[in-house]
Formats: sequence, structure tokens, C-alpha cells
Amino acid sequence: MGTREDLLTAAKQCLAERGYARTTVRDIVAASGTNLAAINYHFGTRDKLLFQAMMESSATAVQQILESLPDGGADDPAVRLQDFLQKLITSFTEDHALWSANIESLAQALHSPEIRTELGNAQATARTELAHLFPPADKNSQIGAVLQTLIGGLLLQWLVDPDHAPTAADITAGLHNLAART
Repeated sequence: MGTREDLLTAAKQCLAERGYARTTVRDIVAASGTNLAAINYHFGTRDKLLFQAMMESSATAVQQILESLPDGGADDPAVRLQDFLQKLITSFTEDHALWSANIESLAQALHSPEIRTELGNAQATARTELAHLFPPADKNSQIGAVLQTLIGGLLLQWLVDPDHAPTAADITAGLHNLAART
């Protein structure tokens, strides 16, 4: 990796560990093994570096969601959904830093039109692709929206209190019971 990549990796790590507001240029420099001038040279400012780190983290998170989609697999939609959710939950626990940085990006989107636009585009892509979990996708665009919403809540629960967060089986059974009542 080069200096630019080292800075981005360190910025992502700092976002996950410290959050946006508490990450300083000194933190990034220490984590990257570079120097202060490198931030200015490659990104101009701390905020531009953190913005780039957030965009890359968000893109990686969306990619992780899409890679969790089953490749056909079970014919039973409940089994496909449960398998998908289990892959995501595993990702939440195995790549905690990625998902923490992603949540940090969502919080910063409230204050930055640029981040809000980028994340909005990423979320639209995710909703469209998530609709493919239950073919035909063109008839299930609302399912993509429901799944995207479900993923956000599930992610927060797993990051905040993994010992009490719902399992993939809990979510699947709960959705089945809810559908039976509506």
C-alpha cells in the first residue's frame, strides 16, 4: 500500500474506534505511520480524508450486503431470507470496524449534503438489489425497501448489544408471524 491508502485505512480504523468528532489528525497519523503533511498532500484536510474514508466504508458495506444475497439456493423464501440474514449477522460480528464506520457515515450524513447524496445513492442500489432475494424483482421493489430498513435496525442492535440482538431465525419467525396477522 502507498501513503494515500495507509491514510484511508487508518481513517477508517479511527472512525470505527473513535467516531468522526473524536478522530484527530494526530490519531490518523499515528495509526497510519505517516506524517501530518501527508494528509494535506493527499486529501487537503482531515474532513476530506474522513469523507473519503466514509464513502469507501459505505460502498464496502453495501457490497457486503449484496454479497450476502444467496446465489439461488433454497426454494423456500423463508430459508433464503434466514440464510441471508445469518450471513449479514456474521459479517456484523466479523467486520465490526467496517459496520461501525458505516454507522458513523450515516450520522455524518445529517450534516453533509455530499455524504447524504452518496449514501442515498448507495441505499437506492441496495434496495434495488435486495428485491432480487424474492424474484421477480420488478414486482417486489417494496421488498427491497423493507429489507434495507430491516438491515439498518438489525445492524444497530448487533453493534450496540450483540448479546441480546435478534438472530436470523428470530427475525424470520417474527416476519412470518407478522405476515400471518396482517
